[in-house]
Amino acid sequence: MSIPIRQQFKVATYILGQRLRGVKRYPLTLMLEPLFQCNLACPGCGKIDYDSHTLKERLSVEECMHAVDECGAPMVSLAGGEPLIHKDVKAIVEGFIARGKYVYLCTNAILLKQKLDLFTPSDQLTFSVHLDGMRERHDESVGRAGVFDIATEAIREAKRRGFRVNINTTLFQTAKPDEVAEFFSWATNDLKVDGITFSPGFAYEHAPRQDVFMGRRQSKELMRKIFTNKKKNHRKWALSQSSLFIDFVCGNQGYQCTAWSMPCRNVFGWQKPCYLLVDEGYEPTWQALLDNTDWDHYGVGRNPKCANCMAHCGFEGTAAADSVAHPLKALWASLRGPKLSGAFAADPPLLYDATPPPAHTPHSDLPIAHFGGIQH
Repeated sequence: MSIPIRQQFKVATYILGQRLRGVKRYPLTLMLEPLFQCNLACPGCGKIDYDSHTLKERLSVEECMHAVDECGAPMVSLAGGEPLIHKDVKAIVEGFIARGKYVYLCTNAILLKQKLDLFTPSDQLTFSVHLDGMRERHDESVGRAGVFDIATEAIREAKRRGFRVNINTTLFQTAKPDEVAEFFSWATNDLKVDGITFSPGFAYEHAPRQDVFMGRRQSKELMRKIFTNKKKNHRKWALSQSSLFIDFVCGNQGYQCTAWSMPCRNVFGWQKPCYLLVDEGYEPTWQALLDNTDWDHYGVGRNPKCANCMAHCGFEGTAAADSVAHPLKALWASLRGPKLSGAFAADPPLLYDATPPPAHTPHSDLPIAHFGGIQH
């Protein structure tokens, strides 16, 4: 796992400290969205589906610092929108680092090369570049030709200057296992990224396209095929996710979401329950988010909106906590890799009626009484 040892130790001791104090819900990573404005309009993303006034709004440096101080998470994912558009991005990153936080600046990298002079290489700062595959695949994913070349050039320059760079890959229905495996190998050995973060795409209700998202079983089958390719071809990948999260996406852990482990703070407030569900409301403070969110209403089997979710924002926190609670289990998963055959682990039980509504009955088939007894 391509995460600095010092960071792994800090996160593990943080989790252990929370457990020893009996804290049930605690954040691991603050998902901070200081703006929604972006310089791309990706077909599978609903984050820019706001009016022009909202897209111009920004969180101030002070609001960003207050958010991380409020929740106390050891890591910050600085996202958006495109955070490099924010005029105070340098001050925001420096403020987090001064507080001892590990910062992942999530970017499409269109502006990264020209903005590198704003930052200083540090093991507390990682540029997390959105890259969904090789040139054709990625440019199709973001809806614009040429972005792959811009992003990879920026990654190479950032690496040349001594920065840590990860790639963040979202997998959709169009993903082909062999292509994904080749891409991960290329990113590790040619592009020489420090880490690879991946996740099945979440079905944003506001995304321009809804036909690209996978069901839960489809995601597990895809991940097993990808890792079968890895094992068969003895590939080395710089994966930056926990061994138990990888085991989970391959269908071997029946985890439930812990949405509070990656809370989202944006221009509207603290988003309920996570950054993926945009219509559930907001709270003014971190404590209000904890107290006023019906957490039992969300998660696999609890809410139809969460039915197919296997995203890292909800389940990496679950896997990390399980790793600390059961270190031998985590070590074994790391040494052997994910199980790639056999039955999938059972998902959490379904607590709502998932029966589809009856098909609409054409008027011509309805009894006359349905039309008020008037026969035409």
